[in-house]
Amino acid sequence: MVLPLNNRKVLELKGSDCRKFLQNLVSNDVNSLNDRLVYSALLTPQGKYIADFFIVPLKDAIGIDVHVELAQTLLEKLKMYKLRSDVEIKEADLSVALGLAKPPTGALSDPRHPKMGWRLYRRDAAKYDQTVDWTKLRIDYMIPEYGSELTGESYILEMGFERLHGVDFKKGCYVGQEVTARMKHKTELKKGLVRVQSDQKIFFGDELFLNEKSVGSVLSSHETKALAYVRIKNKSDILSTKNSEKVVIDRDPISSC
Repeated sequence: MVLPLNNRKVLELKGSDCRKFLQNLVSNDVNSLNDRLVYSALLTPQGKYIADFFIVPLKDAIGIDVHVELAQTLLEKLKMYKLRSDVEIKEADLSVALGLAKPPTGALSDPRHPKMGWRLYRRDAAKYDQTVDWTKLRIDYMIPEYGSELTGESYILEMGFERLHGVDFKKGCYVGQEVTARMKHKTELKKGLVRVQSDQKIFFGDELFLNEKSVGSVLSSHETKALAYVRIKNKSDILSTKNSEKVVIDRDPISSC
């Protein structure tokens, strides 16, 4: 099944310095691009989220598949960092489709999780469109998304980017690397994205409580399951909402391997 990604835009980078340019900016290793997608993010110097995207191997170019609402911001940031690098950055004349069924020629696997299927970059990608409940899949496999889980206040490690193969700790310096590395090696994360299961239907915006104290909120939901951002030490604690007396944190997320 395939769903057209009408909320995506593709940027195109050309020039002899493309890989080096991106390698010095983004959270993942661009040198592993070759014939596969690389999931990555651009951060502030303070390590906070600006945008997440897929880096795409194109013929004689590198593409960046990004949420349409982030495309202009990302374009401006890339041009700001370009300086004298031999890099030309513009919008590409491509559309994006993704799917779960047999992939068409040229489709590339989603690197975040094998159950998230494939992505296709073509001018005529719309003809492969079908319907998929991506919200349910995102919740099942704990995939954060801009506008729901990912905001300008997010730290990518709290959002699971290591599990989703969106950060490389061996690649060297990039914008926000120092904060990200410190969170990885010197800090115990006390807040973050979790999947929860409720005994009642659960909804976006529901506040989560532990012993009547607010510890987080629901960011995406599907029936009785949800993704939530919580501040909690013991994941075995039973949470609640105003409408549910029992909300359990899933302590064994479905593997991304």
